[in-house]
Amino acid sequence: MTRKLIGSGSSFEELIGYSRAVVDDEWVFVSGTTGFDYSTMTISSNVLEQAEQCLKNISAALAQADSSLEDVVRVTYVVPNRGDFEQCWPVLRQYFGEVRPAATMISAGLAEPRMKIEIEVTARKRK
Repeated sequence: MTRKLIGSGSSFEELIGYSRAVVDDEWVFVSGTTGFDYSTMTISSNVLEQAEQCLKNISAALAQADSSLEDVVRVTYVVPNRGDFEQCWPVLRQYFGEVRPAATMISAGLAEPRMKIEIEVTARKRK
């Protein structure tokens, strides 16, 4: 069994003690990911832009695991304001429309008020 830890450079990973993603054989578990642009450590105030940045961040983590969004089998969305979720559908459909992973949406508070969406995925690398 091989296990690989993947980081994004976010200060939260070291402060809290977690990895952006963990690869365990053919499985890739990506932690809840927010819309921070890690290159600038900024976050948009727009939920749609945050959703897109979340998926870019997730895609980058999956690439480090030799995987991609096409390998995603499960996705969990967390939004503090459930009314914001529908606004994200066009972006989510753009990234997952063909993949169609099993999905859950939860309405709950996030770590800081600027965060409007958090996305977590599980992928299984294809042979």
